[in-house]
Amino acid sequence: MCGIVGFVSKIENKKPIIKKMADRIIHRGPDAEGYYVDDNIALGHRRLSIIDLKTGDQPMVNEKADLVVVYNGEIYNYLELKADLKKQKHVFKTTSDTEVLLHGYETYHEKLPQQLRGMFAFAIWDKKQKKLFCARDHFGIKPYYYYWDGETFLFASEIKAFLDHPGFKKELNEKLLKPYLSFNFAPTAETFFKNVYRLNPGHYLIFNNNKLTVKRYFNLKFAEQAADYENVVNDISSVMADSVKKHLLSDVEVGSFLSSGVDSSYIVALARPDKTYTVGYDIEKYNEISFAKDLADKLKINNTSKIINKKEYLAAVPKIMYHMDEPLADPSAIALYFVSQMASKDLKVVLSGEGADEFFGGYNYYRDEIDYQFYNKIPFWMRYLIGKMASLLPEKRGINFLVRRGQKLEDSYIGVNKVFSEKEAGKIITRKNKIKLKDITSEVYNEYQGESNIVKMQAIDINYWLIKDILHKADRMTMAFSLEGRVPFVDTAVFATASKLPFNYKVTKENTKIALREAARKVIPNESYKKKKLGFPVPLRSWMREDDFYANILNVFNSENAQRFFKKEKIIKLLNDHRQKKKDNYKKVWTVYSFLVWYEQFFGESPAKQ
Repeated sequence: MCGIVGFVSKIENKKPIIKKMADRIIHRGPDAEGYYVDDNIALGHRRLSIIDLKTGDQPMVNEKADLVVVYNGEIYNYLELKADLKKQKHVFKTTSDTEVLLHGYETYHEKLPQQLRGMFAFAIWDKKQKKLFCARDHFGIKPYYYYWDGETFLFASEIKAFLDHPGFKKELNEKLLKPYLSFNFAPTAETFFKNVYRLNPGHYLIFNNNKLTVKRYFNLKFAEQAADYENVVNDISSVMADSVKKHLLSDVEVGSFLSSGVDSSYIVALARPDKTYTVGYDIEKYNEISFAKDLADKLKINNTSKIINKKEYLAAVPKIMYHMDEPLADPSAIALYFVSQMASKDLKVVLSGEGADEFFGGYNYYRDEIDYQFYNKIPFWMRYLIGKMASLLPEKRGINFLVRRGQKLEDSYIGVNKVFSEKEAGKIITRKNKIKLKDITSEVYNEYQGESNIVKMQAIDINYWLIKDILHKADRMTMAFSLEGRVPFVDTAVFATASKLPFNYKVTKENTKIALREAARKVIPNESYKKKKLGFPVPLRSWMREDDFYANILNVFNSENAQRFFKKEKIIKLLNDHRQKKKDNYKKVWTVYSFLVWYEQFFGESPAKQ
């Protein structure tokens, strides 16, 4: 796991610039640094040594000295690929997976990413053709950003590295504010910085002769099919055991995060790491420590835990927003921050349970097709009219149900964690905004026309919630402490198995992730396999009603920055209504607050440099 940076340019004295860019993300790789500079390009690398500790330094050059690579990630099938490449007379000088990328590119060229199983973001410079080839893994576990304004091309693992390049113009991309308020993260390939883009998962990029080309190499394909339940459970057991085994590949010790739910419990039960880590809070219903400790005791492995208090939680938010690069209002990111900090004192690598809900049907939203069959039998035109009338009433649980069921899925569902409705977001911002939520999600819905509603929801949640929230925060919070996070559920082979599951093996009236839970039951020695996942829950709802927490948020809402972007009286009303228990607004309040804290870090009077 590492940090990569680079830029294509004919300017002189590139070395000091590329070094400053790499130093900005030293947290991604404190073990070593390396640079490659020629007349056309500068490449930088910060290394966190995991595999081939002695000879895996980067940038790495092939034996002909005509290809150079910088790379972040782990290729879990690199030994198999290496064996195949050796048969084709390629000669290897190291035992690293990095060298497999170099020889793999010599053989497969632009088809190389399709051969890889793992998490990766890499850049290969072809010195002869003066061509830069970059790729990001299938599900976007590892980040890759680029800046292109028609004159300057930069790339990096984190946007903040661009701040140290003289050609980078730091400007806010204001049009993303409104959709951010609905998604609680930046949902597009565009970012909150003008002319900065994320390379989408399953895509590669070529920069050649001052021309940028982006192409897709991987598509999410679902193939729901009837199958014997026992065989399906055995398939899940087999693919998960294989995935965990591959994710344990390392020359250093591997530990694991552990919550009380089935996902991390399953990973831990399969991996049996010596060390596991859990965080909780001093409010019992938000505390998972006792459940995690019970599993660790039964498996005879160690569990280290920490109680997070309200004061340190709030104090960490500015640092967290700096590491995120963009505003992300998922409260569980703070828990990940602290559990990563704790694990990093002992380890360089941890396993984590992200991805199971999206792949195997873990959200209660997916049960709507079962739970509301009676209502769905009403003709759509009638549900539409009822929904229209209900939308005129104040928001309440039953009212929201009528509104939602009076719309087509494509018109209403943007993900499992929608915060503000489009209408609500438009009322609290001061800027005009023309981006509609349907403009963002339509590409995914168009791709999955004719599929079941649950497949459409899974596709939306994988493309937005999983990639741009869950995996984003997992990478940033672990790497903030030079810790490599590995996610065995987010694997091409695991997805291939999960994508075939029929509806009733995903959700029933009784539960979610039906087949996965049954596979987990075989190896988990307690009842975590059937427990509803809490996912490092946070007592924000309660804390916001307490004087000190409330005062902190109110102070931010009264700031000049807040008035620049939001209608002050409306956001303060959201906060006060929540405090007075008139409405449960904690997600909305936190989404606004997170943006303002992030903005201060990057655009305030004293931008942060952590």
